[in-house]
Amino acid sequence: MSLTKVWKPIIILMHALVLWALCGAVMFLGRELFSMKAALIIHLLVAPVISYLISLLYFKKFNYTTPLQTAIIFVSVVILMDFFIVALLIEKSFEMFASVIGTWGPFALIFMAAYLTGITVKKRS
Repeated sequence: MSLTKVWKPIIILMHALVLWALCGAVMFLGRELFSMKAALIIHLLVAPVISYLISLLYFKKFNYTTPLQTAIIFVSVVILMDFFIVALLIEKSFEMFASVIGTWGPFALIFMAAYLTGITVKKRS
């Protein structure tokens, strides 16, 4: 296996993990500074912006995967990290997954932002 084949999945996973960490930072700070409802709304609005910026960086510099593959990888990593780290270890509850504004909305917007960014970058190049 060539070094390039090893690095390609690591690079996209690192982008997805940065996306998740930045969204987590928004939620952490939002909960510290505002009410939970305000933090969730801010997260809902900021998550696709973060996804757009991370996707833009990924597609302009690396572009190893299609827009659909990238969107699936990004949202899958975010969901898995939320499930295993946030729900199981931090919150010790799956209540967050009952919230459209808290989880399902951001997941959908993260997916769409990554997908549409990929399509736009590929059309321009």
